[in-house]
Amino acid sequence: MHDILNAILLGIVEGITEFLPISSTGHLILVNNFIEFTGSFANTFDVVIQLGAILSVVVYFWNRIIPFGKHKTDEDKTAIWNIWKKTIIGVIPAIIIGAAIGKQIKAHLFNPYVVTAALIVGGIILILIERKRKNATINSISGLSYKTAFFIGIIQCLAMVPGTSRSAATIIGAMLLGASRLVAAEFSFFLAIPTMAAATGYSLLKTETSFTSHEIILLLIGFVVSFLIAWLVIAAFMNFITKRDFQPFGYYRIVLGVVVLCYFIFLR
Repeated sequence: MHDILNAILLGIVEGITEFLPISSTGHLILVNNFIEFTGSFANTFDVVIQLGAILSVVVYFWNRIIPFGKHKTDEDKTAIWNIWKKTIIGVIPAIIIGAAIGKQIKAHLFNPYVVTAALIVGGIILILIERKRKNATINSISGLSYKTAFFIGIIQCLAMVPGTSRSAATIIGAMLLGASRLVAAEFSFFLAIPTMAAATGYSLLKTETSFTSHEIILLLIGFVVSFLIAWLVIAAFMNFITKRDFQPFGYYRIVLGVVVLCYFIFLR
């Protein structure tokens, strides 16, 4: 029962944090340390629940990213294929850099102290960008050039540092390059599909562990919980940014980073 509760908890954490600019990897590292859920199965579990989150993006944006269907006009299909072209261009830097230095990053940077530093620095940057923000020059995905998509992809690579947040990196990058909050958030979601699918697929291919029936149940629970929570969070997040800016997420990152740093310095 204890393992099932942990699976539900981690599924909730992944679902809430994956697409918000607050770092899902950072949160999972911290929660895993707190509940002492570590080891090879824990690493695989974190990968599997990410797949649940990816599926939620596909379901939520189904009409925006699937070019097939009788109700789609030629104009709709062209727009969707253009989204995919920009998304693929945006994911190229992560594939190249991840393949080149991904192992080194995982070996040396995956620890609570790097996470806390990245949380705090990322929070400060989010706040500064919002306070000094100028009028956006890119107000739709169609207005996002292939060159801009590529540069957003380069900035996304900063998320390889745990605690940075893939969502935060892409949103910050898009906004710095002139995108509106809505466009930055939407492209961050679109970019998440191939980026996360490639990363999780690669991690699963490297996994040689066989699972017990109990572990398979835990993986399924985490997957389903992550999918459901992420789907709800995406809907809430898209509604939120039509009315508010990203500063609350910046303050959250700073407070969380300070609290966690104090925990590991004074209580561990």
